[in-house]
Amino acid sequence: MVYLQITLKISPANRPAAAGVYQRYKAPFLETIAGAKSKELLVRDEDVQVLHGFDTAQQASAYLKTDLFTADVVTALKPFLDAAPDVRIYQAA
Repeated sequence: MVYLQITLKISPANRPAAAGVYQRYKAPFLETIAGAKSKELLVRDEDVQVLHGFDTAQQASAYLKTDLFTADVVTALKPFLDAAPDVRIYQAA
């Protein structure tokens, strides 16, 4: 399993709207993105993380170039971000 972790700096006031973006695009992600296995929203006091599960690192990297990510998700989240997202890909051992 490979994980794509996107950490977002979002103020508490904007988190409900950002969670709405997560909910809106979760099903299309799981239904249309090659190798997509899971998508979870993790909320902490200091930030919000979206953890995506994939079969391979190549699929995780390819997702970052899809229209679903670049045109839909990024555009919808942009008004709520306080800083640039931190994007990382991890291989589970």
